[in-house]
Amino acid sequence: MGEQHTYRVIVRGVWDGLSADSRALLLAEADEHGLTAMAFTPEGSLAYDRALKHFSWRFTVVSDAADGEEMAAAIAEDRAESALSALGHGFRDLRSTVTDLDTMKINYKGGRR
Repeated sequence: MGEQHTYRVIVRGVWDGLSADSRALLLAEADEHGLTAMAFTPEGSLAYDRALKHFSWRFTVVSDAADGEEMAAAIAEDRAESALSALGHGFRDLRSTVTDLDTMKINYKGGRR
């Protein structure tokens, strides 16, 4: 196992073919999945609104740096697919945005010296 990096991955998708039960469950829990609930976690944080058109799922993924951002995206998309399938919710068009926290450049705004 090589050097490990921590990635923040946002998986976005579209709800598709939701059953009446899925729609009812998602609408009942919509307030718990709004903007204030968004966080990056290994389990993921699902966010959507009452329109039930789009959703996003935020994950923290730790993976070998040599595997790169593509592997982190694949892992996060697999986690999202598994969770959504287990809940019985229809979806399509998953796409990911990945940020490698270990290579981010942070510009600190300090005082003048």
